[in-house]
Amino acid sequence: MDNPYIVEMEHITKTFPGVRALDDVTFRLKKGEVMALLGENGAGKSTLMKILSGVYTRDAGAITLFGKPIEGDLHPKQAQTLGVSIIHQELNMCSHLTVAQNIFLGHEMLHHALLDDHLMRSKAEEVLSSLHIDIDPDTIVGDLAVSKQQMVEIAKALQSDAKVLIMDEPTSALTSVEINQLFTLIRELKQKGVGIIYISHRLEELQHIVDRITIMRDGKFILEDAYANLSMNQIISNMVGRQIKEKFPRVTTPKGKVILSAQHLLAGTMVRDVSFDLYEGEILGVAGLMGAGRTETTRALFGADPKQSGTVLLEGKELSIRTVEDAIKAGLVLAPEDRKKDGLCTKLSIRENIALPNLDILCNRFGLIHRKQEKQMVEKVVADLKVKLSGPEVDASSLSGGNQQKVVVGKWLARNSRVVIFDEPTRGIDVAAKVEIYHLMNQLKQQGIAVMFVSSEMPEILGISDRILVMCDGRITGELMRDDATQEKILELATRFENKLEGKHQ
Repeated sequence: MDNPYIVEMEHITKTFPGVRALDDVTFRLKKGEVMALLGENGAGKSTLMKILSGVYTRDAGAITLFGKPIEGDLHPKQAQTLGVSIIHQELNMCSHLTVAQNIFLGHEMLHHALLDDHLMRSKAEEVLSSLHIDIDPDTIVGDLAVSKQQMVEIAKALQSDAKVLIMDEPTSALTSVEINQLFTLIRELKQKGVGIIYISHRLEELQHIVDRITIMRDGKFILEDAYANLSMNQIISNMVGRQIKEKFPRVTTPKGKVILSAQHLLAGTMVRDVSFDLYEGEILGVAGLMGAGRTETTRALFGADPKQSGTVLLEGKELSIRTVEDAIKAGLVLAPEDRKKDGLCTKLSIRENIALPNLDILCNRFGLIHRKQEKQMVEKVVADLKVKLSGPEVDASSLSGGNQQKVVVGKWLARNSRVVIFDEPTRGIDVAAKVEIYHLMNQLKQQGIAVMFVSSEMPEILGISDRILVMCDGRITGELMRDDATQEKILELATRFENKLEGKHQ
């Protein structure tokens, strides 16, 4: 009988300084199937896939691709030539190059030893069209929205005629329409015999595309089974090693006074006359579709983007926020949407990342850091948020996505902040890490801190918020209390202006 597996990884081990990332792991993939690779942040999923794609070398174990054993180290070019492509969670794009140039980066087409830009543009147009992606190949990638960049990354992986396609959190920055387009594409690739390894923390997506599941935990293989054989509770408990009783833990606290008040806020083209109040001891969710102006509103409040007009009051006192530093000193802080770009210095250590925005409270009058105080601050953040790391001196880039997010959030906990704003705080992190972030929000709420958070995940908005603001086209279109809120009501408010426009055309 023919071997049905196109990928076989057996007894794979990988150790980094101070950490055994993979411990005797087995993984198998069949032709024309979607295999979900699941586990908490730090479980070893991305490390295993980087070994399969040649980014990392294995310390021990065997790899067989398409029935042929791989002798020695597997290199990225060799893996790609064999038909293995990977779409990384963090986009690997050259933002100053065009879409076409990015798609063929490393596989440039030549004519008489010169780059054939016309042919690459034509081929890029074909690839994008076949994927139903409406993007001009001549567009500079840096000018595209993150969701469009993600689609270009997918096109880049597929143009190389991949037989094994690794998708690491491919939907984390996509709209619902784009996610449906991606799922249609995945089904088409399956029919062509492409084996797809799908890594996602959005477990609700699995039912639409997945055939089988492999679960990892703490660098070890836990189980492999058909998706149909496992309940969602079984999947989650195997991922985290325990039962998660509450996906959306809540605490009840009395609603206090108004802490933050935004009045007639106008900033750029995406924040148009936004007014709202934020109360002591509440969690305010901000919902809306991509492009509604949610992130832009948080950035304007935080001083990251300039505002044209409007006032912001903190505990009744008008704030003059022209810079991020002004906001931080006033007690208003933000955990931004793009943690790597705006929330972390990935080349600095965890200690340095936590200390950096707190130097004003860590330094004496001569500008010297109190090392003992700094050490206590870092240890408290790591302990309170259960950050998994070998030590505080490791670079932030070495942490998994979920642990990076914890550091972004944790650095503000040392301050006497009155308002904490989270923009997509759980994007790209696992179920257990999400619950820890929710516990953190509740912890802040119980301390009388006002919490505001933006999320594109409807269950999260409904599960955690005490009150929900809905935005569309740069404006607040409605407010819902937790007990009255439903997905249907939120979507109706989130498309209010679009619905009016449609009505005019009918």
